[in-house]
Amino acid sequence: MLALTESRPDLAATAPAVEVLSAEKIFPNGTRALAPIVLAIGQGEFVTLIGPSGCGKSTLLKLMANLIEPSDGRLLWWRGSYGDVVSKGKQSSRQVAFVFQEATLMPWARVDTNVRLPLDLAGVPKVAANARVAAALGRVGLTDFARHYPRQLSGGMKMRASIARSLVIDPDLLLMDEPFGALDEFTRNRLDDDLVKLTFERKLTTVFVTHSIYEAVFLSSRVIVMASAPGRIFATLPIDQPQPRAESFRNSARFAEYCRTLSGLLAKASVAGE
Repeated sequence: MLALTESRPDLAATAPAVEVLSAEKIFPNGTRALAPIVLAIGQGEFVTLIGPSGCGKSTLLKLMANLIEPSDGRLLWWRGSYGDVVSKGKQSSRQVAFVFQEATLMPWARVDTNVRLPLDLAGVPKVAANARVAAALGRVGLTDFARHYPRQLSGGMKMRASIARSLVIDPDLLLMDEPFGALDEFTRNRLDDDLVKLTFERKLTTVFVTHSIYEAVFLSSRVIVMASAPGRIFATLPIDQPQPRAESFRNSARFAEYCRTLSGLLAKASVAGE
């Protein structure tokens, strides 16, 4: 039997990178998007949020990104032993990067200019910025496409450019909202392979939203299953397998067992939401 954590979804395997402390979200129209959430993301963890549409996955991610404020409760971003309470409009000492569902590249600018944008906005000198851009493009395999325009890239390459733009700031926390959802399965699997190696090598704390059971199991150290009406944590499934993972894990009996368990939890979460 696989070990589940249903009563303590807040547990993290390592010291926290970010903590959600009874944070909830009620929008001005009265929609209660999130019930109070208690969750700790450990430093270097890869945590995936999964659940039925409308369960608040993206809302929770935006709270972690400080793009929206909680209606109640608070969030803590950690740097070592120092906890930084951040509210919307207040600058955090941590570097948080957000990768959206779409690549959101500037169509009139070349790839290297798109990737350099956060550094330009931060006033980083151009020589230093260009070196960091080159390094980020190298990490995602786009060195030879630095001078291309977005229209000259495939969907998967555009998403690689978007990830490079996030990596160029050397983030402490990487937040990804269904970044590969619109891609074909072959491209998606290749990007999943690259992402799991990249985050492992850099010990990068990552929170990832997906609708794919297979993607969640392959990428994650821990999968958080959410239910809706209101959005809340339903269960946690630790994926106790070594990182980085390879194609052999996808073809293993253990992978199939994790997928069956997660599928069952999602079915229960959907009923709970109804």
